[in-house]
Amino acid sequence: MDMTVTPPEPSTPAHLEWVSCPHPEGQHRMAYWCWGPADARHVVVCVHGLTRQGRDFDRLAQALVAHSQGAVQVICPDVAGRGRSEWLPHPALYQVPQYAGDMLAMLAQLQAQRGAAAPIQQLDWVGTSMGGLIGMVLAGQPGLPLPSPIRRLVLNDVGPAITWSSVQRMQAFVGQYGQYQDLDEAAEAMWQLSQGFGPVSPEVWREMSVHMTRPGTEGRLTLHYDPAIGVAVRALTPEAAAAGEAMLWGLYDQIQAQTLLIRGQDSDLLTAETAQAMTQRGPRARLDTWPGCGHAPTLTGVDQIAVVREFLLGD
Repeated sequence: MDMTVTPPEPSTPAHLEWVSCPHPEGQHRMAYWCWGPADARHVVVCVHGLTRQGRDFDRLAQALVAHSQGAVQVICPDVAGRGRSEWLPHPALYQVPQYAGDMLAMLAQLQAQRGAAAPIQQLDWVGTSMGGLIGMVLAGQPGLPLPSPIRRLVLNDVGPAITWSSVQRMQAFVGQYGQYQDLDEAAEAMWQLSQGFGPVSPEVWREMSVHMTRPGTEGRLTLHYDPAIGVAVRALTPEAAAAGEAMLWGLYDQIQAQTLLIRGQDSDLLTAETAQAMTQRGPRARLDTWPGCGHAPTLTGVDQIAVVREFLLGD
């Protein structure tokens, strides 16, 4: 890990909420973390990657709230099966369409809680990897019942086309975890699978790892996501991936949001060719390539946060 320590943002508490979401076999509760004032008219939703959870965005969320002087609320959900959210009853339910429906339920609840006094007037989206795919599904369908159309979209190292080699890499490790003696052992095990994240100080990585663990047995720790997520990943075939890619390009071409595409220069998931194509079609994303990173940057470093902050909060 990189030894450069990222200075922490001023500490502000996150508030935990839940929303009830339907799935084909019933209901589940999805947790989401709220930063900033509940009546802010500008809402930024930050959604994590495949095996992560909403607290990955603590530093980014605090920076956005602080820089906006309280004019922004940041919402960071734990996608179903991760973090504090309930696990789904069947592995086949762990799919992007289900997650997108859950986000619609969450946004509808947020809007209803605000009432007529403080409706959401600006809605932005930051999505890392899987979170970016969910964002494309929502931003690429103009008829969806969003409180407000997605205005600005950050896609963190993800696009409509995902390399099959990166899928195979995920198939080899997702859900394949055990138990650990303590947080340090768990953090080290996760780091061995996360080299693509790029420069992250040991301090920040340990901070992030706290939220990635839960109590196991005999006083040990285990990871905080449903291992059944890996079943759906391993069921993916090249043919299904190709069909999904065609659908995602169709959605991407319909996106109206101003779009920032972040690519880790060494990414094995988002190729330079796909990233370049994304600058030439659909929303014609602005491409920012980050050296020293693969899949996917953590958005925790001061410079990384500044890029996202200026895109979301600038003119």
